[in-house]
Amino acid sequence: MANTSDFRNGFTLKYNNDLWTIVEFQHVKPGKGPAFVRTKLKSLTSGKVVDNTFSAGHKVDEVRVERRPFQFLYKDDMGYHFMNNETYEQIQIQEDLINAPQFLTDGQEVTVLIHAEDERPLICELPQHVVLEVTYTEPGIKGDTATNTLKPATVSSGAEVRIPLFINQGDRIKIDTAAGAYVERAKD
Repeated sequence: MANTSDFRNGFTLKYNNDLWTIVEFQHVKPGKGPAFVRTKLKSLTSGKVVDNTFSAGHKVDEVRVERRPFQFLYKDDMGYHFMNNETYEQIQIQEDLINAPQFLTDGQEVTVLIHAEDERPLICELPQHVVLEVTYTEPGIKGDTATNTLKPATVSSGAEVRIPLFINQGDRIKIDTAAGAYVERAKD
């Protein structure tokens, strides 16, 4: 059992028959009335983010999770297959547990949260940014770069991203996996 003084970003707890991780929290001590902790919780099963308030000292059930490095191998009709980088053990993860499956490429390193008690994968997180090659895009029109206009492009993972007009086919770009958006041209 843990209480609200143990809260930190990434803390995992069991609450309302679900597993939640703390995205952000704030201890509040108003001038009048008891102290409380305002939290933003993300469900590890559905991905839903909710705001919740706990009174100071409230007891919660802490869930032990481990972050393990895995490498993406391939995708088939059974799901996505990953290999543990330390034990070479292979696991299969369903698409709804991966935060940005459209940006996965063969051999890519990811982090998998494993429930420590029953060795069950909870969620698969890609790095914050990935570098991919633009495999198809329409050429930009010369002189049309004064505005912040974006054009569609297909990247090497098969995903479609909106990119600036000056990016051409064959260029490598950095993509934010959380937003699925272009960040910058990759520096080689």
